[in-house]
Amino acid sequence: MLTGPIRNQVDQIWNAFWSGGVSNPLSVIEQLTFLMFIKRLDDLHTVEERKAEDLGLPMSRRIFPEGSDDKGEPYDNLRWSRFKHFEAREMMRIVDEHVFPFLRQMGEDGSSYGTHMKDARLGFSNANLLAKVVQMLDDIPMDDRDTKGDVYEYMLGKIASAGTNGQFRTPRHIIQLMVELMAPQPNDVICDPAAGTCGFLVAAGEYLRDNHPQMLRNKEQRDHFHSHMFHGFDFDSTMLRIGAMNMTLHGVENPDISYRDSLAEEHGSDEGAYSLILANPPFAGSLDYDTTAKDLLKIVKTKKTELLFMALFLRQLRVGGRAAVVVPDGVLFGSSKAHKDIRKMLVEDHKLDAIIKLPSGVFRPYAGVSCAIVVFTKTNSGGTENVWFYDMAADGFSLDDKRTPLLDADKLGAVPAEALSEEDHAKNNLPDILARWADQAAEADRPRTAQSFMVPAADIIATGSWDLSLNRYKEIEHEEVEHAAPSEIIAELRALEAEITQGLDRLEGMLG
Repeated sequence: MLTGPIRNQVDQIWNAFWSGGVSNPLSVIEQLTFLMFIKRLDDLHTVEERKAEDLGLPMSRRIFPEGSDDKGEPYDNLRWSRFKHFEAREMMRIVDEHVFPFLRQMGEDGSSYGTHMKDARLGFSNANLLAKVVQMLDDIPMDDRDTKGDVYEYMLGKIASAGTNGQFRTPRHIIQLMVELMAPQPNDVICDPAAGTCGFLVAAGEYLRDNHPQMLRNKEQRDHFHSHMFHGFDFDSTMLRIGAMNMTLHGVENPDISYRDSLAEEHGSDEGAYSLILANPPFAGSLDYDTTAKDLLKIVKTKKTELLFMALFLRQLRVGGRAAVVVPDGVLFGSSKAHKDIRKMLVEDHKLDAIIKLPSGVFRPYAGVSCAIVVFTKTNSGGTENVWFYDMAADGFSLDDKRTPLLDADKLGAVPAEALSEEDHAKNNLPDILARWADQAAEADRPRTAQSFMVPAADIIATGSWDLSLNRYKEIEHEEVEHAAPSEIIAELRALEAEITQGLDRLEGMLG
C-alpha cells in the first residue's frame, strides 16, 4: 500500500503535467512510462557496475555503451543519474536529441527492454516541466518492487478517473477476484489476448509471489516466471508500452507483451499454447468477415466481437486449460445461431464451471452494460455436470458514476484484511464468492432462491437454447402467510354483515 506522502508526490507530478499543458491522461502516463523506463535502464546499469566492482571483473553487460553516440554525446550523459543534475535546457537537449533516439535504437535492435520504444518521442517542449518532473520522480522512494508497482498502479488509476480512457482498466478488485478464483500455479502459461495495461497478468504474478514464493528460489521455475509464463497482446502501441512497464515494475523481467490484433490474425502459432486465460476484452460490436481470422470463423460464424473472443479463448487454451473472462450479458442469452453455438460448446463440448453475474454499475462511469464472469475448462470431451451461478449484488463500491467506497479500505476487495460481518457482506460480496466457490459440495444443497446455487447441465440443455442467464434459473422466495380456516372467515364475514345491517337500521331510524 502506498503511503499518503507518496500518493501526494504522484498527484503533484500529475498536476505538473496538467499545468504544463499535457492534459490527455493517456499522454501523461505514456510520458511517465518513458521517463520511468529511462530511470530503470540507469538502475540496471548501476547494478551491473557494482557487481563488476565487487568481483573485480569487467562489466558483463553494458546497457549504456562506452564512448559517444553518433552525434558525439558521451553515452554516460544519457544516464538518468547524470542528466538529472543538468540545467533545464541542457537536460531537455540531452533527453530529446540523444536519450530518445537511443531508446528508439534499442527498439530497432530488438532489445527486450526496448521492444516497445521504436516510436518513442518526448511529448512536451517545456524544459522547466521536464526538469520538474524528473526531479519529482527522482524524489519518490522506489527502491523495492512493491513500491514501484504500487506507484505505477496508482498512476494507472489516474487514467480510469480522468475520462474516456477508462475502458482500458478493469477495476482492480474484480481482477483480484478472477485471479483468486483461478488460483494460478507455478507451471501455468498465462495469457490475456486483450491485455491493455496488463492488469490481469500483473495480478496473476503477484498472486504467485504471495502463494508460491518457493518458485522464485528454483532456477527452472524462476526462468519460467520471468520469460515464459506471461503473454499479453494488444493492437495499441501506447497500451503495449504501458503494459510492458507495468510488468517490469512488478518484477517480471521479460514477459511476452507484443503487438497483435487478436481477432484478425490466424492463431496457428499459439493454438493450445496456454493453460490459463484471464481477460476482459473490449466488446466493440461487429467486425467484417474479411478482417476476421478464418480459424475463428470455423469455430463460430459471426461478426460479433464478444462471440469471436470466446472462440479465440477456446482456440488458445490447451486441453485442461482454464479461463475466467468477462462477457456482456448478451452472450448468456442471445438468440442468434452463433450465440447458441458458443453456449452449446461450453456446456456440451467442454466443462462450464461458473457464471457470476456482475451488478450493472461495475464498469461505470464508462459503461453501464450488464456483464458476467464466465469460468470454464477446455476439455474437448464435455464434462459439465453442474454449473454454479452467483448473483453478485455489491462489490464494495457504489454502483453510480462516482463509485464511492462503501466500506473501510481493510474491508474492500476479494481478500480483505478484516473479516466482514453480515452487514458488510451486503456491501461487498467478493469474499463470499470465494468462500462459496471453495466449498462446492455445500453449494449443491442450496435452493435456487439463494444468492448462489447449482444448475444441472441437463436443465440448461433442456431449454433448447442453452440459456445461461441467471434469471432463467433463479427462483423468488415467497413469504408464507398463515390464513384462517374457511369456517372462521365465513363467521367473520357474517358478523361484519350483521354490524353493517344494524348500522343501516340506526341510520334509517334517525332519518325517519
